[in-house]
Amino acid sequence: MRVPETPAGRAAEPAATAYPLLVFTMLLWGGNVVASKWAAGEVSPQVLTCLRWAFACLALALPARAGLNAEWDRLKRHWRYVLLMGACGYTLYASLFYAAGLFTSGINIALFQGSIPVLVILINYLVHRVAVTGAQLLGVAVTLAGAMVAATHGDWRVLATFAFNRGDVLMLVACGLYAGYTVALSRRPRVSGLSFFTAVALSAFVTSLPPLAAEWALGHTIWPTGKGWAIVLFVALGPSLIAQLAFLRGVELIGPNRAGLFVNLVPIFGAGLAILLVGEPVRWHDALALALVIGGIAIAERLGRRR
Repeated sequence: MRVPETPAGRAAEPAATAYPLLVFTMLLWGGNVVASKWAAGEVSPQVLTCLRWAFACLALALPARAGLNAEWDRLKRHWRYVLLMGACGYTLYASLFYAAGLFTSGINIALFQGSIPVLVILINYLVHRVAVTGAQLLGVAVTLAGAMVAATHGDWRVLATFAFNRGDVLMLVACGLYAGYTVALSRRPRVSGLSFFTAVALSAFVTSLPPLAAEWALGHTIWPTGKGWAIVLFVALGPSLIAQLAFLRGVELIGPNRAGLFVNLVPIFGAGLAILLVGEPVRWHDALALALVIGGIAIAERLGRRR
């Protein structure tokens, strides 16, 4: 059940629980940015996507079994919804995310994830008519400006020629898919978070098989090396399992609009980890884009909640 955001006293306790969960989630997703860069040459995108959900499902098999059996009939009535959530929010998003790592920088991958909260707010308004405050609109504009700086790499002539990096385009599409997933979470079946996540993870594994077959048919498959297996285990247990469960709980506590804004922390963590662990250089447009993204979350989350 969604917790009312007003009055402030009633929302304080859920927020106190949600905020640490969401920050930890974003740290794990920031680590996924590094994984996308390290995976190049070690494991191909579709193999990584398929294996991450296979391992996540194995890890969930015992803890989720009793709840899944008890709530299976309710989930079965919503099987189309569950299948679509797994396909769009997990499989396609992850496939595009890891493919983007082959063509663009880890910093850019992190920065583009800052567009997800913007898209969440816009989709929520278009689909559910959720009210948008003036401060949220300003936060949207600031965040969009940061995304555009990242997409153009500081060269505005890109807008005239539409000469965007292939990896940047893949990330923009991926962000749109995950924003839709975030908004749709508010309509999930009334089952436990663990049962729901397990069902969606199973859907993600099933829907990851056709892209894997296509990658194999095209001769682009790379089965994991030793380092590749370490990457698979990290993304399966961290960004896939622990982070997704924490994010589900965060959305349940404070709603998709507010929870979605925390995705703006991914550029901070992701860019920082890419600099520290991958050794990527920081250029002036990276710093500007990061500043705009941080400004977006500050405006929309802090000012947007003031009366």
